[in-house]
Amino acid sequence: MSTKQTEKRPSVLSQLYRGETNFQFIANRRKFYLASGIVIAALVVVMIFKGFVLGIDFAGGVQYAVPAASTSASLEDVENAAEAAGAEVGTGQVAGTGDGRSYIIRVGELEGDQSTQVRDAMAAEAGIGADSISVSEVSATWGAAVSKQALIALIVFLVLVSAFIWIRYERRMAIASLGALAHDIIITVGIYSLVGFEITPSTIVGLLTILGYSIYDTVVVFDKVQENTAQLLKSRNQTFAEAVNDAVNQTLMRSINTSVIGVLPVAALLFVGVGALGVGTLKDLALVLFVGMVVGAYSSIFLAAPWVVDLAERSAAVQRHNKKVSTARGRGEDDAEKAEKPARKPAAADDDEDDDRLETAKIDDLPLELLEEPVKSGSSTVRSGPNRSAQSRPSSNNKKRKRR
Repeated sequence: MSTKQTEKRPSVLSQLYRGETNFQFIANRRKFYLASGIVIAALVVVMIFKGFVLGIDFAGGVQYAVPAASTSASLEDVENAAEAAGAEVGTGQVAGTGDGRSYIIRVGELEGDQSTQVRDAMAAEAGIGADSISVSEVSATWGAAVSKQALIALIVFLVLVSAFIWIRYERRMAIASLGALAHDIIITVGIYSLVGFEITPSTIVGLLTILGYSIYDTVVVFDKVQENTAQLLKSRNQTFAEAVNDAVNQTLMRSINTSVIGVLPVAALLFVGVGALGVGTLKDLALVLFVGMVVGAYSSIFLAAPWVVDLAERSAAVQRHNKKVSTARGRGEDDAEKAEKPARKPAAADDDEDDDRLETAKIDDLPLELLEEPVKSGSSTVRSGPNRSAQSRPSSNNKKRKRR
């Protein structure tokens, strides 16, 4: 008994590695739009009602660095001492490890000798000399200047990126990339507001870094989209959406590899350095990098490419192409159905065929010697057989009875 060997289907990981997956990113884009819209709406509400924790470089104020290795007082004890001296404590964190460990206390702007009084109160609580506490003062004017420069840097970055994509690819891709970057910024900043992390210059540097990372991932997808759609209008094989979906699937493994390689060290920095070791000065940079890399990879796959499809399908040329593809597929299905259906004969032909079958059945019932005996009709001799007329049958039978 022979057994048929079924061909083994490659696994999803194997297909993913070769870029042969067929996940329907474009067909299900409405679901991704809805999910992102819900998250953004929730984070906007958080930003409106909760606000942000601005660092001393943006809000202005005084920062104290209290050596923690030489005291048994906790961070909370030192903060309470500063508040008792009349300071408005913003945030406090632990910086460094071992002998270099210290408490970083940030308070609002102080007047006159109030800064000295706060330092003396914290030194007394910690049981150390006041001279061992370092003090840094930043005016609100300088903080406003830093905020302005950060905003200018962000705008310049977005303009340059948009111009590059517009020149290198096309206008709709530039618009989609800007939308993806805005999506990444809102979600990253909203998470900062949600968790209450302090916004410092390190946060701005990290934000610009993840925007560059996000645009890099988006450009990789757009490059494949341009390759797949370059000669698309000259064929009738795919719609524009199907070609873009193939491009996303073909670059999916590259996007995953890039994201994983980038996120792993940042996750170690955030969860091990900040969470386990308590290096508080790293959390501002680590959080923005971690959130931004994850969100940037999501937006380049699930948002940027689908937005390109939405913008392209508004074009008359793409609409005509999609209609031609649909028409060609409709004709192909009709031809396939016609090929599967058996050809039917006309009704008259069917009746003649039934009569022939009936006549053949009657002739087959006759004795063999009758079919072989010649029958004379007038001066011509007719051989009995399947084509003989019905009038010749009685004469043949009579002739046979005479012989008997």
